[in-house]
Amino acid sequence: MGAHGPIPKRSEERRRRNKDDGPELIQAPAGSPEDLPGLPDPDPLWHPIATDWYLSLRESGQAAFYEPSDWAVARYAAHVMSQVLQSERGPNGQLVAALNSVMSSLLTTEGDRRRARMELERKKPAGAKLASVSPLDSYRDIAGG
Repeated sequence: MGAHGPIPKRSEERRRRNKDDGPELIQAPAGSPEDLPGLPDPDPLWHPIATDWYLSLRESGQAAFYEPSDWAVARYAAHVMSQVLQSERGPNGQLVAALNSVMSSLLTTEGDRRRARMELERKKPAGAKLASVSPLDSYRDIAGG
Protein backbone atom coordinates (compact mmCIF):
# COMPACT_ATOMS: atom_id res chain seq x y z
CA MET A 1 0.00 0.00 0.00
CA GLY A 2 1.28 3.45 -0.89
CA ALA A 3 1.20 6.64 1.11
CA HIS A 4 -2.17 7.54 -0.44
CA GLY A 5 -3.86 4.18 -0.15
CA PRO A 6 -3.79 1.20 -2.47
CA ILE A 7 -3.17 1.77 -6.15
CA PRO A 8 -6.46 1.52 -8.06
CA LYS A 9 -6.75 -1.06 -10.81
CA ARG A 10 -6.73 -0.04 -14.46
CA SER A 11 -10.23 0.56 -15.83
CA GLU A 12 -10.23 -2.65 -17.89
CA GLU A 13 -9.32 -4.67 -14.78
CA ARG A 14 -12.22 -3.40 -12.66
CA ARG A 15 -15.29 -5.56 -12.24
CA ARG A 16 -17.82 -2.94 -11.21
CA ARG A 17 -18.13 -0.14 -13.71
CA ASN A 18 -21.43 1.28 -12.46
CA LYS A 19 -20.05 2.56 -9.14
CA ASP A 20 -19.07 6.24 -9.10
CA ASP A 21 -15.45 6.26 -7.93
CA GLY A 22 -15.15 10.02 -7.81
CA PRO A 23 -13.71 12.25 -10.51
CA GLU A 24 -13.87 11.11 -14.12
CA LEU A 25 -11.01 9.05 -15.47
CA ILE A 26 -8.70 10.85 -17.90
CA GLN A 27 -7.20 8.72 -20.65
CA ALA A 28 -4.35 9.81 -22.89
CA PRO A 29 -2.28 7.99 -25.49
CA ALA A 30 1.01 6.54 -24.26
CA GLY A 31 4.20 7.75 -25.89
CA SER A 32 5.67 11.13 -26.63
CA PRO A 33 3.37 14.04 -27.40
CA GLU A 34 3.88 15.54 -30.83
CA ASP A 35 4.54 19.15 -29.89
CA LEU A 36 6.86 19.92 -27.00
CA PRO A 37 8.43 23.15 -28.23
CA GLY A 38 11.18 24.93 -26.38
CA LEU A 39 11.96 22.36 -23.74
CA PRO A 40 15.39 22.94 -22.26
CA ASP A 41 17.96 20.24 -22.85
CA PRO A 42 19.41 18.44 -19.85
CA ASP A 43 22.43 19.99 -18.18
CA PRO A 44 25.60 18.26 -19.46
CA LEU A 45 26.92 18.18 -15.87
CA TRP A 46 24.00 16.09 -14.60
CA HIS A 47 24.54 12.47 -13.59
CA PRO A 48 23.58 10.07 -16.45
CA ILE A 49 20.68 8.61 -14.44
CA ALA A 50 19.22 12.08 -13.86
CA THR A 51 19.63 12.88 -17.55
CA ASP A 52 17.90 9.63 -18.55
CA TRP A 53 15.02 10.32 -16.16
CA TYR A 54 14.55 13.87 -17.48
CA LEU A 55 14.66 12.74 -21.11
CA SER A 56 12.20 9.90 -20.36
CA LEU A 57 9.62 12.48 -19.29
CA ARG A 58 9.66 13.92 -22.82
CA GLU A 59 8.71 10.53 -24.22
CA SER A 60 6.02 9.78 -21.64
CA GLY A 61 2.32 10.20 -22.29
CA GLN A 62 1.68 12.37 -19.23
CA ALA A 63 3.94 15.05 -20.80
CA ALA A 64 0.90 16.08 -22.85
CA PHE A 65 -0.52 17.54 -19.63
CA TYR A 66 2.67 19.30 -18.47
CA GLU A 67 2.82 23.07 -18.35
CA PRO A 68 6.05 25.11 -18.39
CA SER A 69 6.02 25.17 -14.60
CA ASP A 70 5.91 21.34 -14.56
CA TRP A 71 8.99 21.23 -16.80
CA ALA A 72 10.72 23.64 -14.41
CA VAL A 73 9.92 21.27 -11.53
CA ALA A 74 11.25 18.36 -13.60
CA ARG A 75 14.51 20.23 -14.22
CA TYR A 76 14.77 20.98 -10.51
CA ALA A 77 14.14 17.33 -9.64
CA ALA A 78 16.77 16.17 -12.15
CA HIS A 79 19.26 18.68 -10.73
CA VAL A 80 18.66 17.49 -7.14
CA MET A 81 18.76 13.86 -8.28
CA SER A 82 22.08 14.51 -9.96
CA GLN A 83 23.51 16.10 -6.82
CA VAL A 84 22.35 13.14 -4.71
CA LEU A 85 23.86 10.63 -7.15
CA GLN A 86 27.16 12.53 -7.38
CA SER A 87 27.49 13.10 -3.63
CA GLU A 88 30.47 11.47 -1.97
CA ARG A 89 28.49 10.89 1.23
CA GLY A 90 25.81 8.89 -0.52
CA PRO A 91 22.09 9.54 -0.57
CA ASN A 92 20.40 11.21 2.38
CA GLY A 93 17.13 9.48 3.31
CA GLN A 94 15.18 12.71 3.75
CA LEU A 95 16.43 14.09 0.46
CA VAL A 96 15.53 10.90 -1.37
CA ALA A 97 12.03 10.97 0.18
CA ALA A 98 11.56 14.59 -0.88
CA LEU A 99 12.79 13.76 -4.37
CA ASN A 100 10.34 10.85 -4.59
CA SER A 101 7.56 13.23 -3.57
CA VAL A 102 8.48 15.68 -6.36
CA MET A 103 8.66 12.85 -8.89
CA SER A 104 5.27 11.63 -7.65
CA SER A 105 3.74 15.06 -8.19
CA LEU A 106 4.88 14.82 -11.84
CA LEU A 107 2.94 11.52 -12.16
CA THR A 108 6.05 9.63 -13.21
CA THR A 109 4.88 6.17 -12.15
CA GLU A 110 1.78 4.25 -13.15
CA GLY A 111 0.63 4.13 -9.53
CA ASP A 112 0.81 7.93 -9.28
CA ARG A 113 -1.18 8.28 -12.49
CA ARG A 114 -3.85 5.81 -11.35
CA ARG A 115 -4.27 7.68 -8.06
CA ALA A 116 -4.78 10.85 -10.11
CA ARG A 117 -7.35 8.92 -12.22
CA MET A 118 -5.21 9.10 -15.37
CA GLU A 119 -4.45 6.16 -17.63
CA LEU A 120 -2.10 6.03 -20.57
CA GLU A 121 -3.46 3.82 -23.35
CA ARG A 122 -0.74 1.55 -24.64
CA LYS A 123 -0.66 0.80 -28.34
CA LYS A 124 -1.50 -2.81 -29.10
CA PRO A 125 0.91 -4.68 -31.38
CA ALA A 126 -0.28 -4.77 -34.99
CA GLY A 127 -0.69 -8.55 -35.18
CA ALA A 128 -2.06 -9.07 -31.68
CA LYS A 129 -4.99 -11.47 -31.52
CA LEU A 130 -6.76 -13.14 -28.68
CA ALA A 131 -5.75 -16.72 -28.00
CA SER A 132 -7.87 -19.32 -29.71
CA VAL A 133 -9.90 -21.60 -27.47
CA SER A 134 -10.36 -24.31 -30.09
CA PRO A 135 -7.74 -26.61 -28.47
CA LEU A 136 -9.76 -26.47 -25.26
CA ASP A 137 -12.98 -27.13 -27.15
CA SER A 138 -11.49 -30.17 -28.90
CA TYR A 139 -10.14 -31.51 -25.58
CA ARG A 140 -13.57 -31.05 -24.03
CA ASP A 141 -15.16 -32.95 -26.96
CA ILE A 142 -12.69 -35.82 -26.55
CA ALA A 143 -13.23 -35.96 -22.79
CA GLY A 144 -16.98 -36.01 -23.29
CA GLY A 145 -17.65 -32.81 -21.34
